Amino acid sequence: MLWESFDSNMNRPARSQSSSSPLDRVRVVLSHTSHPGNIGAAARAMKTMGLSRLLLVNPKHFPDDQALARAAGAESLLVTAEVCTSVDAALADCVFACAISARQRNLGPPPLPARLAAAEILARADEGEVALLFGNETAGLSNAEVQRCQRTVFIPANPEYTSLNLAAAVQLLCYELRLAAFDGHPPVLSKTVPFASPPASHQDVQRFFEHLERVMVSSGFLDPRRPRRLLPKLRRLFGRAELECDEINILRGLLDAVERQVAGKRRMASGTSDTVDNSGS
Repeated sequence: MLWESFDSNMNRPARSQSSSSPLDRVRVVLSHTSHPGNIGAAARAMKTMGLSRLLLVNPKHFPDDQALARAAGAESLLVTAEVCTSVDAALADCVFACAISARQRNLGPPPLPARLAAAEILARADEGEVALLFGNETAGLSNAEVQRCQRTVFIPANPEYTSLNLAAAVQLLCYELRLAAFDGHPPVLSKTVPFASPPASHQDVQRFFEHLERVMVSSGFLDPRRPRRLLPKLRRLFGRAELECDEINILRGLLDAVERQVAGKRRMASGTSDTVDNSGS
């Protein structure tokens, strides 16, 4: 059973972890979570952004099948989640901790928006373990919990309605950390065949334009005696497209088909004319 290995993680001090990735040294701490589904949803949010360290401070219900159901593929984070009896235990070996809170407080660490805070969090992760501390779904973090952190981090939401679901807040913070970790360009993995082909060479593009002009003249679309500005405009149009090799091949294949149609119609017209001439001789 999935939860069989869970007991070994309960009530033990949070373990330190060395890794080449700063995201591996960021722990998400959920304090006094009341609904187990939010724990599972938070685990899912973390895994999609590449974080894996989940710590729980006195959750009301955990382990729980609702957490498992909401994890939707992130069950491994629930199995390895560490349950602590206090915030102090969850933050014990951290060198830096951020309280995630929408409320501005007179007493407590200076507040930063999530995007600005992400860079500082990752910089501190180079020095050791860091933590994101989230409060209870109803009451949020207490003043005492906030004062155990070095920063308050807020999500710059609509000031008229700042309420976010716990897992949504976790998702946003983890997303900002992922962006910062990869300098705004996180790797994108895809199992699909790459759609793009190499850029077309200057020579191939010029041959395409010669082919295009020939077909436009032969089809009657372009009068070579009065070209006006048609060709320069077409050059500008295709120049903006930055044509690729495959695209040049497609376009020239299309032009070949048009040429065959034009040539076929001319042969038919010539054959009809010959028939008329022969019948009249």
